[in-house]
Amino acid sequence: MKPDLALIGLGLYTPSEAATLTGIPGKKIRRWLRGHTIRDTEYPALWTSNLTSMLDDVESLYLSFLDVVQLRVADAFIRAGLSAQKVRRAIEYGSEIVRSDYPFANARFRTDGKTVILHVMSDEPEAGDSAAANERLIDLFKHGQYLMQKVIEPSLKGLEFDDDDMAARWWPLGRSKGIVIDPRRQFGTPIDDATGVPTSVLAEAAQAEGSIAQAAKMFMVPQSSVSRAVAFEQQMAA
Repeated sequence: MKPDLALIGLGLYTPSEAATLTGIPGKKIRRWLRGHTIRDTEYPALWTSNLTSMLDDVESLYLSFLDVVQLRVADAFIRAGLSAQKVRRAIEYGSEIVRSDYPFANARFRTDGKTVILHVMSDEPEAGDSAAANERLIDLFKHGQYLMQKVIEPSLKGLEFDDDDMAARWWPLGRSKGIVIDPRRQFGTPIDDATGVPTSVLAEAAQAEGSIAQAAKMFMVPQSSVSRAVAFEQQMAA
């Protein structure tokens, strides 16, 4: 599928591309954003992508930049012990609190997240939830420091937010490394910030040419840009 002009500024990723960027398995991403059925029990999607109403291809799944950001936080909560159903409820409730369809991608969630999670954890247990685990998690989430340091902060690391408190760009290795994911540039594909060239393009050129210097010459960019791109792509593939 070719990116549409209407998608500029939103980012566009397949589940496989999102899996590479987040480390979350593609099958899990599809379940979370499509919903699934287990033993005749239907589990709805955790949220609906903001691309759904914009794309004609209803059979395929595409994610926006905000979807990718929200995936990372949702995954962190699930790994911390919340059920997927409770994460879905947290997104619904959080949307009301921070006034955004993507509460986990909103900077306000850093401060309001504790309120959201405690509200959800205090609800009636879902089928299969452990009462002991619920009590343990409620106790942990009562302490804002735990919520910040262990769950939210690692998931929001490297993000920059715009004036509306929404995630605007992501420096996956930290800003000093010069690789950025910005939905306003190259449809959100990872790029070398200094040159704007996708890291995959520079890394593939270096491999094809057998030399970072030759790849840099081909694209008329500094060798440091190619080196950064190669290192990033190797890390993503590891």
